Amino acid sequence: MGRHLGPMVKLDRRFGAVVSGKKSAPRILQKRNYPPGQHGRTWGRRKKQSEYAVRLIEKQKLKYLYGGLREKQFKRYFDMAAKSKENTGQVLLQLLERRLDNVVYRLGIASTRRQARQFVSHGHILVNGKKVNIPSYLVDPEDIIEVREKSRNIPFIKENVENIDPRSVPEWLELDKDNFRGKVIKFPENVEDYLEIPINLQYIIEFYSKV
Repeated sequence: MGRHLGPMVKLDRRFGAVVSGKKSAPRILQKRNYPPGQHGRTWGRRKKQSEYAVRLIEKQKLKYLYGGLREKQFKRYFDMAAKSKENTGQVLLQLLERRLDNVVYRLGIASTRRQARQFVSHGHILVNGKKVNIPSYLVDPEDIIEVREKSRNIPFIKENVENIDPRSVPEWLELDKDNFRGKVIKFPENVEDYLEIPINLQYIIEFYSKV
């Protein structure tokens, strides 16, 4: 399955949750609390979802929350988590959080994960002093993530960093706002506590156990 290239707000309305990261999305959901499309009003109220559909939607919500990952990539993360001796759902979230584009978003350098992916892909981000343009790169403790010096005057990046609230940065990251830099202190823990929307991880595990 390819990435969604249309308006992200339609995904918010489809799932009834803000998977886009758009700050304006909650207001739109309040005004139009039914799926998009010609039959959105009646479909959203009348159609009963199967168990498969409920679990599929939960998986899709998590995929789109982390920037609209491709199914092959998301399944690879799930398989890695399933092979771990730790809790599958928690390891899955930890892997998603460790993505470089997500770290750029969590540090406040980007306002959404999609914007963070762009910044990384365009070569604006350094890891330990070296340019890394792979959004899926997994960071480790002690890694230093920073904006390339030549990119610090880009209006979007400059504005994002100026507006960072340090309290919004999770405890596994350390922010050096003045130097457009962050450090990975440890592996992420208790990700569900600060996830933007509620996700039923058990449904996702059950979805892949039946496909």
